[in-house]
Amino acid sequence: MKKKFLALLLALAMTLALAACGGGGAAGTIKIGGIGPLTGSTAQYGIATDEGAKIAIEEINALGGLQFELNGQDDEADGEKGVNAYNNLMDWGMQILYGCTTSGSCAAVAAESFGDRVFQLTPSASSTTVTEGHDNVFQLCFTDPNQGRTAADFIKNNGLAQKVAVIYNNSDDYSTGIYQGFKAQAETVGLEIVSTTTFPEDTTTDFSAQITDAYNNGAEMIFLPIYYTPASNILIQASQKGYDFTYFGCDGLDGILTLEGFDTSLAEGVYVLTPFDTASDAALRFIEKYKAATGSEPNQFAADGYDCMYALYAACQKAGVTADMTADQVCEALIPVFTDPGFSVDGLTGSGMQWGTNGEVSKDPLIVQITNGVYVSQ
Repeated sequence: MKKKFLALLLALAMTLALAACGGGGAAGTIKIGGIGPLTGSTAQYGIATDEGAKIAIEEINALGGLQFELNGQDDEADGEKGVNAYNNLMDWGMQILYGCTTSGSCAAVAAESFGDRVFQLTPSASSTTVTEGHDNVFQLCFTDPNQGRTAADFIKNNGLAQKVAVIYNNSDDYSTGIYQGFKAQAETVGLEIVSTTTFPEDTTTDFSAQITDAYNNGAEMIFLPIYYTPASNILIQASQKGYDFTYFGCDGLDGILTLEGFDTSLAEGVYVLTPFDTASDAALRFIEKYKAATGSEPNQFAADGYDCMYALYAACQKAGVTADMTADQVCEALIPVFTDPGFSVDGLTGSGMQWGTNGEVSKDPLIVQITNGVYVSQ
């Protein structure tokens, strides 16, 4: 009897040990791996998504029950480095992937997560290439073509301009996707694109040729489906030349007001497409928490990160996800929840957010204008 009792104790101990290392973190936590640029020219995006997610996780964990643990890795917005970060997170025991922040890196990592069956939710990678053929990958931000179409409609419907120039990064999926959506809708609604110029990478600093081409062709507005760093250089150089354009940017411009060394008066009057309504009560509470934690104002990407964690929390609860589940088990549990027409999430960046089987989110973008150094809804 004594031997049988000891054998039972040993079996129980082994069972508990296996449960403890079955994929979950300490004290029953779900291990979430984050990937985004924490250094480099697009670091404002990655840092913001990381900080926003941390605030949400702190709130979620304070509720008790299901607990989250976030391990954020730097990819410098580079696909190869993103895959390296992904492999590090897999070694760590990641159960859910949060990221990547930028589209190029996210597309590279999505190929890995799809093969490994790791559920992936990106806060801000908006290219359709991220989700194509990947049933495990979902977006919280609206897609690039949708941004382009919305921008063209708003410009036309509000009479902001008739002759528009476009400057975009033809080596970037994000920039190219928005441009293609904008071009198609501009043709439909009757906007005249009088100048289309490109640049090859976000490290480009001289935009004299692009700006001059827009001016010489009589552009009233320049559409900028690009990130805030090159956009800031365009605004500076156009001002130096004495050119007076109206500017319209997409979510990539969010961050220009906090760019170190940039004269924000040059961004006065710029239109920005964003899903983040900073005037709501929930947003105001988040803004105060973010400022207390970081000493800076949150941008749309911070709100995206915050919403991602609450979307994952709601889905994990509905799917019955537990900390002892493996990554592939979590993935197969979450996919049918996210694609369920009855599943929706209210967040800072949209109410009633729902997802289709193609991984795209359904929500409407907002248009804001920079007025006296702040965003004002239009």
